[in-house]
Amino acid sequence: MLPLLSLYIHIPWCIQKCPYCDFNSHTFNTELPESAYISILLADLAADIERFEITRPIESIFIGGGTPSLFSAKSIYRLLEGVSKLVSIKEDAEITLEANPGSIESAKFRAFREAGINRLSIGVQSFNEVHLKKLGRIHDRLQALRAAEIAKVSGFDDFNLDLMFALPEQTEEEAIADINRAIALEPSHLSLYQLTLEPNTYFHKFPPKLPQDELIFTMQKSCQQILATKNFEQYEVSAYAQQGSQCKHNLNYWQFGDYLGIGAGAHGKISQQLPNRIYRSSKIKNPQLYLEKIRAMTQPILVEALPLEFMMNQLRLKQGFSLENYQKVTGLSKMTLEPALTVALSQKLLYERQKHYFCTEKGWNFLDTVLEKFIP
Repeated sequence: MLPLLSLYIHIPWCIQKCPYCDFNSHTFNTELPESAYISILLADLAADIERFEITRPIESIFIGGGTPSLFSAKSIYRLLEGVSKLVSIKEDAEITLEANPGSIESAKFRAFREAGINRLSIGVQSFNEVHLKKLGRIHDRLQALRAAEIAKVSGFDDFNLDLMFALPEQTEEEAIADINRAIALEPSHLSLYQLTLEPNTYFHKFPPKLPQDELIFTMQKSCQQILATKNFEQYEVSAYAQQGSQCKHNLNYWQFGDYLGIGAGAHGKISQQLPNRIYRSSKIKNPQLYLEKIRAMTQPILVEALPLEFMMNQLRLKQGFSLENYQKVTGLSKMTLEPALTVALSQKLLYERQKHYFCTEKGWNFLDTVLEKFIP
């Protein structure tokens, strides 16, 4: 039995590249090639459907970037309509659009809802003017507040706010103020990420002064305690949701589900029963070259790499994993997790309950240490 199938769509343009961003995003100096890009996205999807012999329905769609909300609602409608003609989409599919709080994008939220988007993920990052400037964000505090209000009145009962902590010279009080402000806006979901200095970013080349590790840990714990008191359940390393509002699309990633990836730099993962293999796919990153010709690279995941691939996703979830699911989605026996699984249990990094495995508090705080044990 094949796992659930999702669709990721990448729109790579943004107004300004943030200094911490290592995603495939590109600033644009001329008019966005919306119509041409939508056409090539649909051709890309059609090619993937044929290549992987897709007959399963799409359970969720996530349009990420870049800044997808720079595209018009008319283009997003054309995109979703085109997808529906190529592949079956579940009637209750979660369809998410990443959006920035800038006034131009926020003004389009109602039109996005009418185009078929039923979930927004708004990249706020902070409500502090000083930190927003240090992060290179082009919106201000008032625009961030306004974006959440517009999302609600536009019919988005389900929306996420992205926040970051451990910002340059940030205090614990400032991090807590951001969390409290976000909660007051009544999102159904919050993503809370620690700022990290990723390779090939401006911040990596010119590192800002970040808080000390001990303060970062204190910030994180303080924010998590506040979220818990407001009924935001942490179900993944960086994800917190009100009851029933977990991001279905990201859950499918973390549960080692399948997903098609279309767009410049998009990645996919597809399982096939005959032959019994799991494939990774990727598309060329340069938007101009992508527009000129679809270039797809596909390769099978080596069998010996599957235990680590599975663990890197499943152990991000508080719900852990079952051996039954491991065998179902990888096609491997439980013995392929040994001796790493036994060692992690003996070191109290994992614990077992009714044939289900979870990270202990120690394992959760030192997840990299757990994963290292499954490196082939």
